[in-house]
Amino acid sequence: MKNILIIASAAVSLWLTATLGAAAGSGLGPAVGTAAESKVMTVCQKCHGPQGDSVSPIFPRLNGQQADYMVAQLKSLRLHKRKDTRAQYMGGIARELNDTMVAELAKYFAGHKPTQPQTGGALAAEGEKIFMNGVAAEGISACQQCHGKLGEGSGVVPRIAGQHAAYFRMAMGAFRSALRGNEIMHANTKNMTDREIEALASYLAND
Repeated sequence: MKNILIIASAAVSLWLTATLGAAAGSGLGPAVGTAAESKVMTVCQKCHGPQGDSVSPIFPRLNGQQADYMVAQLKSLRLHKRKDTRAQYMGGIARELNDTMVAELAKYFAGHKPTQPQTGGALAAEGEKIFMNGVAAEGISACQQCHGKLGEGSGVVPRIAGQHAAYFRMAMGAFRSALRGNEIMHANTKNMTDREIEALASYLAND
């Protein structure tokens, strides 16, 4: 009986080693269903990279993004509620995702280490003041009130720290013009100058 237990224990140990080793070697990060892994590798990674850290600055970084935010955005895209530049293309992709897949993809990308903001941007000091204090005279609230003192976001409020500067500028412009519908963001960006947007990008983003 003792020998049987030793053999069984060894078999379990070998199985765990092989399983965990395969998972680690895959580079896929957080455990998700096979269907979600396949979707990342065959569709998502083409623009966003296999771990969400997109190479091209026109595609948003998803690594470390808030899962609830990604779920909300994918569902919004699926229903064609967004009218900004990327919405038509992403709407076609999101339309094929059911709620389970949406949740799994959000979990996958949220579980990867986020990109950190760059330091020493030309307008970083000015951007930090806007981020921390807002600009009362222009009706601009302090960004950190919703996005957190480190720009990490929470729940349906997105992480903005470490985002591509080009994508950040594009998104802020879309909010400012109301092309991308969001009443709170439009109210806080409608009076924002190009320089102020650039300053925030200089402080928060990472090219």
